[in-house]
Amino acid sequence: MGAAILAAAGVTKRYGATAALTGVDFAVERGRVHALIGENGAGKSTLVKILAGVEQPTTGRLAFDGNPVQFASASDASALGIDIIHQELQLFPDLSIEENLFVGRERRTNWGTIDRAAQRQAATAVLERLGQRLPIDRAVGALPLGQQQIIEIARAVVHDTRVLMMDEPTSALTASEVPILFRLIRDLTAHGVGIVYISHRLEELLAVADFVTVLRDGGVVGHAPRSEASVSWIVERMTGREHGLAVTRRQPVPADPVLSIRHFALPPAQGRTPLEDVSFEVRPGEVLGLYGLMGAGRTELMEAVLGVHRDARGSVLLDGDELAGLDVRDRIARGIAMVPEDRQASGLVQTLNVQQNMTLAHVEALSPHGYLAPSREASAARDWGRTLRVKAPSLDAPIGALSGGNQQKVVIARNVMTRPRVLLMDDPTRGVDVGAKAEILETMHRLAAEGMAVVFSTSELAEIHAAATRTLVMARGRITAELSGAEMTAEAITTAASATPEQRDRRDA
Repeated sequence: MGAAILAAAGVTKRYGATAALTGVDFAVERGRVHALIGENGAGKSTLVKILAGVEQPTTGRLAFDGNPVQFASASDASALGIDIIHQELQLFPDLSIEENLFVGRERRTNWGTIDRAAQRQAATAVLERLGQRLPIDRAVGALPLGQQQIIEIARAVVHDTRVLMMDEPTSALTASEVPILFRLIRDLTAHGVGIVYISHRLEELLAVADFVTVLRDGGVVGHAPRSEASVSWIVERMTGREHGLAVTRRQPVPADPVLSIRHFALPPAQGRTPLEDVSFEVRPGEVLGLYGLMGAGRTELMEAVLGVHRDARGSVLLDGDELAGLDVRDRIARGIAMVPEDRQASGLVQTLNVQQNMTLAHVEALSPHGYLAPSREASAARDWGRTLRVKAPSLDAPIGALSGGNQQKVVIARNVMTRPRVLLMDDPTRGVDVGAKAEILETMHRLAAEGMAVVFSTSELAEIHAAATRTLVMARGRITAELSGAEMTAEAITTAASATPEQRDRRDA
């Protein structure tokens, strides 16, 4: 244990005039968890891509088991047992769980055909190891996001891996699923697997890591064993400032509700949480927190308010006007916008550049005579890019060249550019670093100060305490508590979030 399996020495990566990495040394030791941390754009993803053969270094060397190695592709690295669990899921939604686990690496019989029996046996075994009892013939697209994340993890575990890189592996997991993942990590390291663990949840990272490496501006600014690292040590090296979500909270001025949801319901369907008799209001200038664990119904509620689920029942009033029966396009035109939970699948168009993604919902307003005015489009993108502090090589850069946090800011910019009356933000800080998280929460309050009503969902208590002026807690498709001010204690929120149906019914009685 402890010998380096995979090592990078003096690795530099340049994209034109931009240096993503500069002289980075990094080693993955056998049977150890190496935490890799840094703000969005610090170079984490670039380093991991180089280690996995997705990208090649401009200069520098790689070694595997002490021998020099060059990866021409991810297939070269995978053949040696180097795998990545991506934050943005790399699954095929129309294929079954079994097919996703083995796609591209199918097990074969002596006759060259796919050995379905062996695959089914291995798939069942790895799911049981992860604490999941799922039919392996179920389509992955029918699973909730949290279970899809577990399938992504299972796909790496089911093959013989020597180095496993995990990029935000718990971003879509429930609180009860995280310990299962940690037990799996310890099981893998006990068998000699080296783990690279990337997470913006610092307390979680410190709970699982053996070593911590901090990147900033493409270089290593800190490396220490877990015993010498702490949250403040990490944050100070990441950002140059102390830990904490410092958000300027603004209390709303009393006003009539801009959005009223009355007796909202959503019937059961595959892959979604049903909603039952949900009612709430939000006022201009308010930042309303919607807290709940995975499966509470937060996403389904926001999507239904936007009009995504046409089978939703109940009343949606915007400035007193009923929106029930209107489709998504009409509701957006009336003044409701939404930042989706999964920015890759639902928030970005990968074939468009940064500017085009940012202005996509505002094209009509930027086309005064029926033709898109390039100067207006560029000006609008520059203005909102500065407002939201989007870090990009240029507005013409591919959206995929941006870090996750900066991609999220682009999605937010596109939605607020239309100046909605109500902005719904579904887990808007998922998978972003502490600096970008504070900027996004600060943006919510800036928009609220301009009169917008903001509703954001989260499963992180720190975000509720930092940003929410009022909190609704959800559990099993129902609102189980409405809290404000001194009522928003960790105990009150977590108790309401885990309320059983019986407890919920007693509260409503």
